Amino acid sequence: MSLFIGVDSGTQSVKALVLDMEERRIVARASARHALICGLPPRHMEQHPQHWVSALDLVIRKLAGQIERRRVRGIGVSGQQHGFVPLDAEGEVIRPAKLWCDTSTAGESEWLNRKLGGRRAAIRRVGLPFLAGYTAPKILWLKRHEPLNYRRLRHVLLPHDYLNYYLTGRYSMECGDASGTALLDVRRRRWSALAIAAIDRNLADWLPALSSSHEPAGMLRPDLARSFRLPQDVVVSAGGGDNMMAAIGTGNVRLGVVTVSLGTSGTVFAFSREPLIDGRGEVAAFCDSTGGWLPLVCTMNVTLVTEGFRKLFGWSHRQFENAVAATPAGAGGLTLTPYFVGERTPDLPAATGSLHGLTLQTLARPYLARAAVEGVSRGLQYGLDALARLGSKAREIRLTGGGARSAAWRQIMADLFGIPVVKISEDECAALGAAVQAAWCVGRLDNPRASIENYARELVRLDESTRCVPGKR
Repeated sequence: MSLFIGVDSGTQSVKALVLDMEERRIVARASARHALICGLPPRHMEQHPQHWVSALDLVIRKLAGQIERRRVRGIGVSGQQHGFVPLDAEGEVIRPAKLWCDTSTAGESEWLNRKLGGRRAAIRRVGLPFLAGYTAPKILWLKRHEPLNYRRLRHVLLPHDYLNYYLTGRYSMECGDASGTALLDVRRRRWSALAIAAIDRNLADWLPALSSSHEPAGMLRPDLARSFRLPQDVVVSAGGGDNMMAAIGTGNVRLGVVTVSLGTSGTVFAFSREPLIDGRGEVAAFCDSTGGWLPLVCTMNVTLVTEGFRKLFGWSHRQFENAVAATPAGAGGLTLTPYFVGERTPDLPAATGSLHGLTLQTLARPYLARAAVEGVSRGLQYGLDALARLGSKAREIRLTGGGARSAAWRQIMADLFGIPVVKISEDECAALGAAVQAAWCVGRLDNPRASIENYARELVRLDESTRCVPGKR
């Protein structure tokens, strides 16, 4: 039977795993760290794409040493969304990639929204507003601030596309990750001539052709196959952005399932069979990486806040957990507004955090810890409510990310959301999703009617011991 490699290239590291389709389990893991470029001006966040390649090489070699290499049939790549990898005519990187967390392009995003008639007009015309984190403002930033580099620009890729390019030698992009550029007409799944023209009409020639999520990005380059000592017929699937791959890796490929990711920031997203356009611009109307859509809400303050309090108190994770569990719901009336780094949803970039309801009783570490967890959970509830407003209602919340390990936090969310919550067994959901998508891609070569929902049902496991229902403690 076949093995499939799933790779997740994030901001801090590349993590990878091998999925054994016969045993329906993960049989190997590897990771390699990479770093941000230091010393940049405030709000600039960049990385060298070559560092991603070096880390990718390392993890594949580590994995190959743990498995029967001849059984590898496919590789899938997940990558951090929105990054801008500029290449010249020869496919060489022109300058470091600007990342999703680079907000130096705020002026460019405002300018692009005005160019299309304002934020609401941009949503009406493209399906998304231009946000500083998206790719389109980064391209305009290059044009404005580094004109010599911009003159060399001939190919625009996203981080996972660049790794696919390295693996296959082909330029490609699928609609899921492409929808995070703000250059895609998300309703029609094609490049938006209006958004492109707002930057440069020539940009249309520098964007790769769009492919469907089930189509391969290409075959593994023969020289890499020899170097990794893998078969010559290894398929590289379309891959996608990390949220799109996490959706697959949490089984969020059917109606009624909502994934909540509890990382430094938080994401709330669901599957939809049609585009869900939010006139307020709070819900990102992304495409997913299965052929559907992925309405998504991002909040900036999750474990960033809880970890901040934990470290302030000098507590271990266990001490923090015990304090939260032992403190009454509502934290004695203490309420935290957790906008420590501003907020994206709601759109309050200049907001700050605040505490309300301080008394001699609540001026204590356990109450502050409980208020922190409840405060960030209310922020995630805001995202759930925004999805429900568009008609995407959750029957089950599937949790991933570091915060999902907390039993007390899971119960708080079940009570607050009024919906059962459960943790996914596999922590590396994006890497698992990439492997599952690769298996689906190869499976469709033999059976064009193969369903991603069936693959996810068979390969994604819930940790039922973590399930929490509202009102049950």
